[in-house]
Amino acid sequence: MKSGIHISRIWSDDDVVELRILVSDGAASFSNKSYIGHAALEDAVSSLQVFKGDVRGGLLDLRFGEFGPEYAGGAFHARFHFPVPGRLFVSCEQESEFVEFAKKEVASRATLYVKSEPALLDRFIGEMRALSAGNGEEAYLEAV
Repeated sequence: MKSGIHISRIWSDDDVVELRILVSDGAASFSNKSYIGHAALEDAVSSLQVFKGDVRGGLLDLRFGEFGPEYAGGAFHARFHFPVPGRLFVSCEQESEFVEFAKKEVASRATLYVKSEPALLDRFIGEMRALSAGNGEEAYLEAV
């Protein structure tokens, strides 16, 4: 598996899209599923488009799904940061769907860190736009 952030469409209806999000830092990886509304996915693409122009210290938080046992599916939170021009750092927190384990509900969790660069972010935004419009099945932010 190539290092980076892989987002794939699993299923969708008129209201939501189910995504599989796989993050790999080269040494470890974590995969989960998450639900997001069509409008929220379009907003995420728009936010990424604005963020890519803020290469001098810009920050962007993206969240798909919600963390906690009261929500369906899993959750994904990514913080995109340009601490210096030309280098993109993404901190990813993920949580699987909660399941019964012994006498309680539990979910697996992971925090992974991915380094990338602006040109690769441009490609990722294009793939996210296609995924949001229903014209693509996967978006990949390559790690460097």
